[in-house]
Amino acid sequence: MLRVENLSLTIGEFMLNDVSFQINRGDYFVILGKNGAGKTLLLETIAGLNKIDSGNIFFDDVDITNQQIQKRKISIVYQDSDLFPHMNVFENIAYPINHEKKTIVQKKVEDVSKKIGIENLLNRKPETLSGGEYQKVSLARSLITGNKLLLLDEPLSALDSSIKAELKMLLKKINREGITIIHVTHDYEEAISLASKIGILENGKLIDFGEPENIFRNPKSKFLASFVGLKNFLHGKLVSTEQNEIKYFYTKNDFCISCLTDLEDGECFFSIQPEEVSLSLKKEEGSNRNNFQGIIVDITKAKIGYEIIVDVGLHFVSLISKSALDSLKLKIGNQVWISFKASACKIYR
Repeated sequence: MLRVENLSLTIGEFMLNDVSFQINRGDYFVILGKNGAGKTLLLETIAGLNKIDSGNIFFDDVDITNQQIQKRKISIVYQDSDLFPHMNVFENIAYPINHEKKTIVQKKVEDVSKKIGIENLLNRKPETLSGGEYQKVSLARSLITGNKLLLLDEPLSALDSSIKAELKMLLKKINREGITIIHVTHDYEEAISLASKIGILENGKLIDFGEPENIFRNPKSKFLASFVGLKNFLHGKLVSTEQNEIKYFYTKNDFCISCLTDLEDGECFFSIQPEEVSLSLKKEEGSNRNNFQGIIVDITKAKIGYEIIVDVGLHFVSLISKSALDSLKLKIGNQVWISFKASACKIYR
């Protein structure tokens, strides 16, 4: 679908340096990086807004490196995408195809507005829209062109949590219906919940690329480990129990963890912060549903306290204080118990 080969571009003092990746039709590719990493610049270059210094961009096996933006059949939606204030929602959505017959324009606007769920907004002006509604109209305007590649620049960053969750569901739906998406963000939870492939961009370099499970479980740089902050990250399957509020998360080797979640059963990702993982010499008696015995395989100094890596069939990281480390007299090879609450588990799909 899209192949970027050795792309380099210098603007001012910033450089995209030898970026290469390939995504297939139907992928949801999230580019994750801090502010200033070059994410927006990379999107705009793919869209055709910047002339590259070296490298090539192929779209459906056609070299589009020097092709005009109008011919690329690629749509881009910015975080602060501007709608025309003097036009209503219908006119804004129709703008990219207003050269077509009125009957065709009417049908296309009706179809895309129903798909996005904004058919009740068509007569409204942009200034009357909420943040979520505004972003939906911007999406509709991009989708009406019929382009099969959609570029999204931090589309959820300015929205509150409830609207953000709704937009995530909408983006997944759009992707399932055949639109390939490249989405840039600095939010790793967005990446986990949306991506089929993830790229990590640091200072203009794509330092890692692959499936979410491999990216987060095996970070290739200190940057990624510190940026993402995920120490206990697993891929597996969620299964209901007789207790409606509690579900079991099974890893590939059938390790079972009790979680409090309202997500539906199926494949998903699990994480828990190291500070939520308690560590003791004996099995704790309390409200924690998850209790596992294992062996300490490593002890590492952290910014605050110490990270204790315990092998319980899987490796879990527990963060404890220096005083706790000393009082428990913990050493590599010691047998210990870890425990954590079902409510502390985070499940992403």
